[in-house]
Amino acid sequence: MFLVCGEALWDLFAVEGEGLSFDARVGGSPFNVAVGLARLGQGAALFTGLSTDRLGERLLEALKAEGVATHALVRTEKPSTISLVDLGADGSPRYAFYGEGAADRALTPADLPQLGPDTWGLHAGSYSLAVEPVGSTLLALFERERGRRLLTLDPNVRLTIQPDTAIWLSRLAKFLACADVVKVSDEDLGLLFPGRPVEEAAAEWLAAGPALVVVTRGARGAVAFSPAGRVEAPGRTVEVVDTVGAGDTFQAALIAVLAELGATTRAAVEALDAKSISGLLDFAVQAAALTCARRGADLPRRAELPPIAPALEVR
Repeated sequence: MFLVCGEALWDLFAVEGEGLSFDARVGGSPFNVAVGLARLGQGAALFTGLSTDRLGERLLEALKAEGVATHALVRTEKPSTISLVDLGADGSPRYAFYGEGAADRALTPADLPQLGPDTWGLHAGSYSLAVEPVGSTLLALFERERGRRLLTLDPNVRLTIQPDTAIWLSRLAKFLACADVVKVSDEDLGLLFPGRPVEEAAAEWLAAGPALVVVTRGARGAVAFSPAGRVEAPGRTVEVVDTVGAGDTFQAALIAVLAELGATTRAAVEALDAKSISGLLDFAVQAAALTCARRGADLPRRAELPPIAPALEVR
């Protein structure tokens, strides 16, 4: 079981017509990662604050329908977060979030779940890292579980929610000290370190604690940094509908391949050789490309992706 931590919300896509209407889709980066893991055949649970309002009930129904475990949800009467999504000409999304005082931001240390031996890893990411009280709560969880389970992180920076990059950097430094695997987009690194080469920033993050740092580069694929060195994987050419959920798909696929390789501990991740990391990246890039060819965060299922190559193995 992998416990995914962070927001769950509704994405509203504007539909132009005589008036303005919206196509509502369940979402939130951690929500998507949990669903993506379940679709890839991995046991997954979501730790978030979930409203008892109608939107929250629909989110709960969606999680159950996808096979995501709901035992770690914290139900509250606080409202559900809504995100308005505006798609650019290239399919890239711009978000406006409406969630001040919402359920997914309200988690406190008193809500932290007790984890059993069946939970082998935790993931956290997106704006839940940088807003309170949920940010401090998730950090407390990572600090508690450091060295006990595999910890993965995706900053997924949202400056529309927390515009102060100093706050992001300060909080991320604390999460990086705990994390074993980090996935970050080159766009996020550009926001956090304007004008700084991606490889320089990634190398600094690797030195801060993680065993593996992966930088996604959109259509140009991904590059990883680890004790095995620098490893690249090219992108895939697809007809892009939009890129909503592509990063979350990559994250879910990354965790799923680690599970399939048996790399479920930090020591095992540190032992991955360049060939295994290349295969891992290639699988995740393929998964993300499938999502880009669909509307919204419609993450792929395991049967849509190739088997892991037998040559990939933990040293």
